[in-house]
Amino acid sequence: MSEAIPGPDGALRCPWALSTEDYITYHDEEWGRPVHGDDALFERLSLEAFQSGLSWITILRRREGFRAAFADFRIAKVAAFTEADAERLLADPGIIRNRAKIAATLANAKVLADWSEGDLDALIWSYAPETNPVRKTLADVPAVTPESTALSKALKKRGLRFVGPTTAYALMQACGLVDDHLETCVSRGT
Repeated sequence: MSEAIPGPDGALRCPWALSTEDYITYHDEEWGRPVHGDDALFERLSLEAFQSGLSWITILRRREGFRAAFADFRIAKVAAFTEADAERLLADPGIIRNRAKIAATLANAKVLADWSEGDLDALIWSYAPETNPVRKTLADVPAVTPESTALSKALKKRGLRFVGPTTAYALMQACGLVDDHLETCVSRGT
């Protein structure tokens, strides 16, 4: 099925959200709702990068481990991580132990630490589309848009890594820049 379907409570939801209770909670309370603040956006950007090539549920279920390992994604703290911290992260079973993704997260924090407060928030939100198309089925939801491609290029130009157009679009969806809840989904427009 690709249209919104009833969940355990009878409310219509995006089909991807119904496979686990974790997904239902994430879908209903977080996904597609506006996220602001540099540290909060750094967390989402980092988690989307870690998700690349994996199922989102893998990341979602390790989120608290990621937060503990990466100092709650406070940019200034992560920017101060050392090579010893990188080695600690590579041995941490509470996160995805991918050397390239860990290195990118640490490098991104170092880049972002030199930005002024609010710059990441302003940059990301400047790519929110002016209109938000209604998605009737999952087939209507793109993986990449012109805005996500442009956001990816802008982030890369400023030195950030692991921020391709697909990752940028997933970030846009997760942080509410676009509302890709299906037309009849209970969470659309919330």
